[in-house]
Amino acid sequence: MVYQTSTSFAKLIERAQQLQPRRVCAVAHPCDEVSLGCAIDAAQRGLFTPTLVGPKARIEGVANAHQFNLSGIQIIDTPHSHASAETAVLQVLQGQAQLLMKGSLHTDELMHAVMTVEGKGLRTERRVSHVFIMDVPSYDELLFITDAAINIRPNLATKVDIVQNAADLHVALGLGIPRVAILSAVESVTEKIPSTLEAAALCKMADRGQITDVIIDGPLAMDNAISPEAARIKGITSEVAGRAQILVAPDLEAGNMLAKNLTFLSGAEAAGIVLGARVPIILTSRADSANARLASCAVAAVYADALMKKQLTAATGS
Repeated sequence: MVYQTSTSFAKLIERAQQLQPRRVCAVAHPCDEVSLGCAIDAAQRGLFTPTLVGPKARIEGVANAHQFNLSGIQIIDTPHSHASAETAVLQVLQGQAQLLMKGSLHTDELMHAVMTVEGKGLRTERRVSHVFIMDVPSYDELLFITDAAINIRPNLATKVDIVQNAADLHVALGLGIPRVAILSAVESVTEKIPSTLEAAALCKMADRGQITDVIIDGPLAMDNAISPEAARIKGITSEVAGRAQILVAPDLEAGNMLAKNLTFLSGAEAAGIVLGARVPIILTSRADSANARLASCAVAAVYADALMKKQLTAATGS
């Protein structure tokens, strides 16, 4: 397949293609055209080396039906999607893979394995969270939205990890220290809207070093987070207002609706990964464009490489 990618996504894909050594991605249950095709396309583009985990006969049937070339690709045979999820996670735990990708199974099924296999799964001290990396035609730079897929009603402690996960990704992708807007319906702190209180607390926690590598402000309404004119009219002066790079939603429903609004009404492309686990997890949807799916793979590959290098530096003390 030949894709026309956005300039921003094209740069991420090119960066991922240059990584050495190429990381291995365990693909859980790629038993439909979209998930199997995405894994194969990513391999052909040099983004990672896939290990396909699922019922071998079904995978080969999909490949034959859509003329996908499986030569040279490892397939680990499993009886069903539950076993596929567990086996894919085990590939990571055993050091055989540095990336995990969702195939044609429910996100909940994969995340259950991520959290529980061998007692702890791929959990770390961080809460896992999802980030959409969005290329919005009317915005000058990539826009991150979090969390729109994992944490339904995050409390303050969870929001700390949501912010830190997104900030770490922004830095790892070479995009610099991010300007983070904590979204609410209004820009004033009021006890009537709990998300404004949490936004104020997050800003103070960043001041005290409890959240690092961020330039943060909140609460901010959506308009004054991304529109310099709206921020000017409302008299909001900050490094973030009007030029945010990360938008932190008050809850999953708000984040999900915001991301889908930008995608389906504004023509945005959205890559997406889960962070906070031992490895980045690629979540794709049937509704995603081919460009977005490929960009998700590239983002995960770049971030996995950054994590591996950080761990190596910590281990060697250099």
